[in-house]
Amino acid sequence: MSAEDAAPTGPDLAEGVELASLPDGAMLAGHVGSDAVLLVRRGERVFAVGATCTHYGGPLAEGRVEGDTLRCPWHHAAFDLRTGEAVRAPALNPIGCWRVERQGDRVRVGAPLQPAPAPAPATVADLPQSIVIVGGGAAGHAAAETLRRERYPGRITMLSADDAPPVDRPNLSKGYLAGTAPEDWVPLRPPGFFREQDIELKLACSVASIDTALRQLRLADGSGLAYDALLLATGADPVRLDLPGADQPHVRVLRTLSDCRALIRRAQDARRAVVVGAGFIGLEVAASLRTRGLEVDVVAPEKAPMERVLGPEVGGLLRRVHEAHGVRFHLGTTPASIDARGVLLKSGETVPADLVVIGVGVRPAVALAQQAGLAVDRGVSVDAYLQTSVPGIYAAGDIARWPDALTGERIRVEHWVVAQRQGQTAARNMLGRRERFDAVPFFWTEHYDVALAYVGHAPSWDEAQVDGDLDALDASVTYRRGGRKLAVATIRRDPEALRAEVELEHAIASA
Repeated sequence: MSAEDAAPTGPDLAEGVELASLPDGAMLAGHVGSDAVLLVRRGERVFAVGATCTHYGGPLAEGRVEGDTLRCPWHHAAFDLRTGEAVRAPALNPIGCWRVERQGDRVRVGAPLQPAPAPAPATVADLPQSIVIVGGGAAGHAAAETLRRERYPGRITMLSADDAPPVDRPNLSKGYLAGTAPEDWVPLRPPGFFREQDIELKLACSVASIDTALRQLRLADGSGLAYDALLLATGADPVRLDLPGADQPHVRVLRTLSDCRALIRRAQDARRAVVVGAGFIGLEVAASLRTRGLEVDVVAPEKAPMERVLGPEVGGLLRRVHEAHGVRFHLGTTPASIDARGVLLKSGETVPADLVVIGVGVRPAVALAQQAGLAVDRGVSVDAYLQTSVPGIYAAGDIARWPDALTGERIRVEHWVVAQRQGQTAARNMLGRRERFDAVPFFWTEHYDVALAYVGHAPSWDEAQVDGDLDALDASVTYRRGGRKLAVATIRRDPEALRAEVELEHAIASA
């Protein structure tokens, strides 16, 4: 049962509680009628807000109050305590707010408050009249929504190469692929949303070139489109293996909703699957296919799954979790060829399969940026405000390589929440806000009933300190380089993950 399905518990906040029972910074979960409500005290102010995250229904009472925001323990969305507004992805919708009344030494919760009015329209003198977003993924969608929330009055055009409106991509390798989540959970917004928001969404639309001097796009159909400001959010393309048999119809990749639908159709008639790749996508696909009842083998060159990102200890744990669910691993080797009956490995072993999923990573889609003459270095180079080497053109999401204050390096991160938050920042900067992108990277991954959260970014480390018991699924791992904390991975320690996120934010602020 998710938090949003649970019946409200705790005191009836309409009856009131003693103010002294609520220390500064504390939260009290209760209810008003049938609504689950959370009381939060900040100094002399007391806020009453909805108790459930609008992203996946996380229990906000288990989250963290930081400044005037309330953070979700599951996926680190943040909400403004004063307005309920979702101020940090992955949540898109606000939480409710209620009137709080002081009666002597008691506080009681009154009627629901109406949603706060949107902020005043941008007043920058040279506000762009037309903004074009190339890409319909996490970054592009977040940018379009943010522009309208900021009351940007101009034209917004979003050009997406996908044939479906923006979707909740993490769900594609998790619940939807596993058959435990219906397809109507997958779209980020209902039909008609983009029309209602006056966002022109063009699907199955490819951009052929950019003329940066004329500020004009040339589309694949030969038509042109002018822009005043441009956001490149072209994402990444799945790596496909160049080996005999890799082009057969039972060999699939997973990136888009169309990919997922095709994979589900294949899985319905398959008995044995081979997943090539032991990274996040590969292992989540393996778990989803096992949930559907297929026999699953995983092939990868590493000594342990996800070793490059999480280290051998966590990688070993994930291997044991999957093996406990019947997955077989073939590590230290790679495919040599694929035929209709199975996969021949370079080790000489043949693994039977009537379904093969290639999950060996992605490559940033930078061809358009290169054509336009933008600075490209293992991604599109951007400054701290996500602007590229050409004024008026921004980049966000999987293609963006930005200066990271914590490591002192330029980094590129392929995570859903990072892409959303970059889209939000880029949108505000196209309106002249000059907002630095300094959010701490965050991702989560799920394997059966085991969820792992990761905050920060450690491209390399010389120390991985384990606290707790990995096999008991109660642990955190801190990654350091030269004694400096760069990232923390947690299993069933949500408050610790939030605390680590805040510590890393403070480190960035003081860098």
